[in-house]
Amino acid sequence: MFDYAGRTGYEPISEVDRKEFHEQGFMLLRNVLTEDHRAALEAAVDRVYAEEKAAGNTTKDGTLHLLGFLDRDELFGELLTHPIAFPYMWGLAGWNIYTHHNHLDVTPPALEPEKPYWGWHQDGYRQNSDPETMDPNLPRPMFSLKVAYVLSDLSEKGRGATKVIPGSHLWNSLPRPADLTVQNPDPEGTVEITANPGDAFIFDRRQWHSRSTNLSTITRKMLFVGYTYRWIRPLDELHPDLASQWWQNRTPVQRQLLGEGGHTANYWGINWDGYIDDEIPLRKELKTRGLLDRSVPWLR
Repeated sequence: MFDYAGRTGYEPISEVDRKEFHEQGFMLLRNVLTEDHRAALEAAVDRVYAEEKAAGNTTKDGTLHLLGFLDRDELFGELLTHPIAFPYMWGLAGWNIYTHHNHLDVTPPALEPEKPYWGWHQDGYRQNSDPETMDPNLPRPMFSLKVAYVLSDLSEKGRGATKVIPGSHLWNSLPRPADLTVQNPDPEGTVEITANPGDAFIFDRRQWHSRSTNLSTITRKMLFVGYTYRWIRPLDELHPDLASQWWQNRTPVQRQLLGEGGHTANYWGINWDGYIDDEIPLRKELKTRGLLDRSVPWLR
């Protein structure tokens, strides 16, 4: 449908990219979406936004944070295996993955100055506590990562872009100001991810990050797709209609990414005999293409 010069989504990422991601916890990817693809996605977002606003599901200033949006449009389902972004997902997390959390965000210009808030956090909720060690210098497991598609112009600061602290994915804590009733400066090292329409960025769920206030005249539009291991339970409610054309259009790999599995052991990457299940769609695809790599634990 859109021209990506023969890219399939199965071109392995470079060791340089893998090293940068592991060191920084995020990567900004330029020109991920072709302009016609970006425009089509924006039109789909605008349609969904209008539906949600009519249903009374936006905030008083028009902000929409819609979880589990993938089955709202054919284009959204195709994002699961985007030819440029998807290699980073399996290249950094492996073949036993699916999407557990995805959200569509529309953030109009703020109606008034925002009250003081401290928005810095790591994703994962209890994943930041349940597997915790007593050693503060031992980073938690990654568990998941996200790709964020930028549909609007975030090339200047103050347009509601995500803020990150590069390298902070290796920190188990971040000092909080003593007084949260006043405006506090961002932590040292903060970077606001300024990006052009059609860019994308990926980030480790442990990355300390925060939203920011949209102080511009431009409405921020973003699509976030998170990937985690299939043995982790879903965060969002996603119940696609298995009789729908949308589901019928999904490839075997996309169906895996939407949570399909033959049996419970399958989610752990094995058959009931305890051996690896080579029929798991993404593993089968990577194996067929010679992309499994025993030197990379998640690609064994």
